[in-house]
Amino acid sequence: MKVIGILLIILGIIGIVMGGMMFGDIGIACIVGAMSALLSGIGFLIASKRS
Repeated sequence: MKVIGILLIILGIIGIVMGGMMFGDIGIACIVGAMSALLSGIGFLIASKRS
């Protein structure tokens, strides 16, 4: 689970950077998707620490 969490955090950071380069609604959608990946990655890391 730690590997999945780390990969999701990396994907989220890259997605936020890429979303900042895009224009209009597509950039907003990319940032929203990247934020959900980032939060999921943090959740996976927290869950792996508890078990």
